[in-house]
Amino acid sequence: MINWKKGLASVAVVGLGFVLAACGGSNTEETSTSSAAGAGDDSTFTYAISGDPSSTNPINTSDRWGLTVTNMIYSPLVTVEADGTTQNALAESVEPAEDGLSLTVHLKQDVKWSDGEDFTADDVVFTYEQKVKKENGNADSLWVDDQPIAIEKVDEYTVKFVLPTPSAAAISNIATETYIIPEHIFKDVTDFSVSELPEKPVGTGPYQLKEYKRGEYFTFEANENYYGGKPSIQNVTLRIIESTDTAKVALQKGEVDAAVVLPSDIEDLDDEQISVYPYTENRVGYLGLNTHSDALQDVKVRQAVLYALNKDELNQAAYLDEEYYATPYSFLPPNNPYVTDDVEKYETNAEKAKELLQEAGVTDLSLNLAFNSTDPAQTIQATLIQQQLQQAGITVTLEGGDGTAIFTELKKPDSTKYNLFLGGYIMGNDPDLYGSLFETGGSANYFQSNSETIDNLFAQAAVELDTDKREALYDDLQKAIADEAIIYPIVDNKKILAVNNRIGNVEDAGLIPIYTFEDMSKLTIK
Repeated sequence: MINWKKGLASVAVVGLGFVLAACGGSNTEETSTSSAAGAGDDSTFTYAISGDPSSTNPINTSDRWGLTVTNMIYSPLVTVEADGTTQNALAESVEPAEDGLSLTVHLKQDVKWSDGEDFTADDVVFTYEQKVKKENGNADSLWVDDQPIAIEKVDEYTVKFVLPTPSAAAISNIATETYIIPEHIFKDVTDFSVSELPEKPVGTGPYQLKEYKRGEYFTFEANENYYGGKPSIQNVTLRIIESTDTAKVALQKGEVDAAVVLPSDIEDLDDEQISVYPYTENRVGYLGLNTHSDALQDVKVRQAVLYALNKDELNQAAYLDEEYYATPYSFLPPNNPYVTDDVEKYETNAEKAKELLQEAGVTDLSLNLAFNSTDPAQTIQATLIQQQLQQAGITVTLEGGDGTAIFTELKKPDSTKYNLFLGGYIMGNDPDLYGSLFETGGSANYFQSNSETIDNLFAQAAVELDTDKREALYDDLQKAIADEAIIYPIVDNKKILAVNNRIGNVEDAGLIPIYTFEDMSKLTIK
């Protein structure tokens, strides 16, 4: 459980795109397994999640469960809907300047923090001043042309973001996905790069954190000051169950109210007791290639690997039916408004793979492949990738392990431990958001890509205000990334949430990417 005393020692690491990273934690004496009880009672909703967050710090968290927890406790200025549109949260209105150099946000004036204090512009300025610092680990979207965005307090309920140069990307993304923290609680914190802040969370979201026991559960209670209205369900438990099979059994027994399941699990569920809600997350599940590893520095070798693969076979094996997945070819998901299929698709061609290896002067190529061994889909796909590459004479050693540990290793500068790795990301609609994955020095550039062409295209497209020209630049960018053969997009799989029928208003709570529920306060218990 998090110890809220100042001076807590934490490991400062972050993850992204729902590949995980590790975080530190500590236990206190009052923790007990009974604290997580409640599934099946009339005041508690229990949701099975697959692991601990990499970070519970809202300034730098970027993995699925860290953001899920953050979204329950805190609120952003603007939220992004499942279809890519936006909705004001703490913002009353957002006014972009025509010249692309500033954004003015008028704040809601009736919002209180969970401790009863008023929410004001000071809190917004304080939050962004911490997030814009690169050393805190999540500043990519707040820098333009290698310069930070400035934030100014106009009055108690108005803030203004000032850009160093015009940027369509920044104007679109500044106000979203940054969760505001209270200055009066965190003003004395000196290090926001940590994975756990030393102060007890105080937020404007629907719930307050009661307890976190690492590896076991989070418990929350309703925030009576929530500006969206007091939640219908008083208590929420996020129960950590790494195994999908174990979570399914817990769901069937009524030990949890909701869990993510695989397509192969659906027929095992009693539809009189449990309903299934498949929905797209605009996610890209991928095979990544570590360009810094000796074996994969030659682009011809990387291209050979990709030509040897068969993504249709990978997806049929893991997801069974096209009802539950779509197939991407770009680094952007298939429903992205900027996506193009006019890229190198690397259609399966083992002979071409062999020719490229010969041209590169490579024989007896041996690679290793890292994957999350508790993820059934990745486990299936890793085994198939091993078999597919063998057809081109490439030997693959499987390195199944903990996803957190794998991506902590990949995040290390110049890491060469893994040649190949399976991961996934959900980044949003604006292609500029993907820069952290592919730009040189990007905070989540696990591929260790270092391409002047890719960097320049990201930079040019970000500041281009003409819509048609910006789209053309992103077409070129998608082609360039495909040609570099640093990522093999495999799948945009639907998330399948199975929920006990005693829980009501599931769709009204908003099934959205990353967070599962847009606003958990709208759930009810029948």
